Amino acid sequence: MGYKMSPENKTMARRQLDRRLNKLRNADEFARPSRGWIRAIREALGMTTAQLGKRMGVSQPRIIALEKAEASKTITLDTLERAAQALGCNLVYVLVPHQPLEDMITERAHQVARQRLAPTRHSMALEAQGVEAKENKDQLERLARSLAEKSASNLWDVE
Repeated sequence: MGYKMSPENKTMARRQLDRRLNKLRNADEFARPSRGWIRAIREALGMTTAQLGKRMGVSQPRIIALEKAEASKTITLDTLERAAQALGCNLVYVLVPHQPLEDMITERAHQVARQRLAPTRHSMALEAQGVEAKENKDQLERLARSLAEKSASNLWDVE
């Protein structure tokens, strides 16, 4: 059986990853050019498709197809990496969340807590045992905090 990371270690790892990703949060700066990075860099270097083909060990028409594949988002990571190397570049592959991971966990914990508490609140309302709004909010906060602290992986089981 593999090593299982404690909730505290998962939280610490998530926060460290958030710090790294925060530097990339404004991903618009790194948006792929409409005709693709390969073509943009190749043209900026003054390199022809034939020259890039020779550096990659493929034909000139293959380079044209490769650039079209990148522009249409059908290129493989392997091919993109080989093209990057031939252009004297590094391929950087990263997923940048729309918001910090901690915020995603907190939002999801609140969503799951609302789902779990909804049936109880409904039946209590039917029995005229409504709970005050502040008590409802406190109950929701306690459950959401507990869910977020236990194990983030359990948050994604429910829809």
